Amino acid sequence: MLETVHVALPGREYNILIGPGLLAQAGEHVAPFLRRPRVVVISDDTVAALHLESLQIGLANAGITMQALSLPPGEATKSWSQLIRCVDWLLDQKVERNDVVIALGGGVIGDLVGFAAAILRRGVRFIQVPTSLLAQVDSSVGGKTGINASQGKNLVGAFHQPSLVLADTAVLGTLTVRDFLAGYGEVVKYGLLGDAGFFEWLETQGPALASGDMAARIEAVRRSVQMKADIVMRDETEQGERALLNLGHTFGHALEAATGYSDRLMHGEGVAIGCALAFELSARLGLCPQEDPSRVRQHLKQMGMKTDLREIDGDLPDAQTLLALMGQDKKVVGGELRFILARGIGDAFVTGDVPKEAVITLLEEALKS
Repeated sequence: MLETVHVALPGREYNILIGPGLLAQAGEHVAPFLRRPRVVVISDDTVAALHLESLQIGLANAGITMQALSLPPGEATKSWSQLIRCVDWLLDQKVERNDVVIALGGGVIGDLVGFAAAILRRGVRFIQVPTSLLAQVDSSVGGKTGINASQGKNLVGAFHQPSLVLADTAVLGTLTVRDFLAGYGEVVKYGLLGDAGFFEWLETQGPALASGDMAARIEAVRRSVQMKADIVMRDETEQGERALLNLGHTFGHALEAATGYSDRLMHGEGVAIGCALAFELSARLGLCPQEDPSRVRQHLKQMGMKTDLREIDGDLPDAQTLLALMGQDKKVVGGELRFILARGIGDAFVTGDVPKEAVITLLEEALKS
């Protein structure tokens, strides 16, 4: 049941392996990258309790020893203080340029550890072992690493491609329903931005995927990863097309900032709400058919996901404040806020030509409804 997606970046190519049982086979896949039979692993407390021993056994089967550091779980860990902690620990472990750092966890760990690897000794190799659906389909692929700043998400970072990605789909069975569905927000995004056929497949297969159908899970991860890999190969450093992968993120990141990067709103939940808002804005601007926003919301609701601002716990700031938070987004070019909008399901595009009044009106109505 093992699938392989190849990312063919010249001089930085790597494979993404997808399927159940990869933790147990980790040693045989990691060994070819090692000059000496040892690795260092950084994880978080939640993931480490569930999966660190399995990884250790998988590595030991190939004669590889490991040292591990476990960090607090949650978005707040993508911070300066935890970055310093990671780098200090890696130096204490005497990690050399030829060694390999393993990131075992979700998107937070992958982003943070990848960035630590990027700046350690001006760049050491790292391997992604993503344990959340969100990380398997999105953040572990493509080489974006970084941390959050008080001004916004992912504003400090580097492009640093992994040497290998091991996406063990069996570990998805240990996720809470909320964690799984948050990751599903990124899966849906791929269909919405560039593959209407994939979105149709999700409309029929989504419930099976959520209930644990392994074949459906492997296929969803494979198709998501293949689409991301294809885009990254054409535009590694987000000069153009790669920005499409941020569908839903301009709204989503502002909502995450407004909720203090807390468990009030998970990243994938913000993306799902952001996708619904992006399609609503597209329809209001006459860009996509009027029925598309309803179809997007209907599928997200069918899957039990958040689609509206009122579903976020607690108070949110007003529309002007949310717009100001969007202004900190990395997609701002020449002071102009850029949106990913859609001409239809599977047909997204990047534009700076969006009247602020339309965004304010949309947010004001969303906050009231």
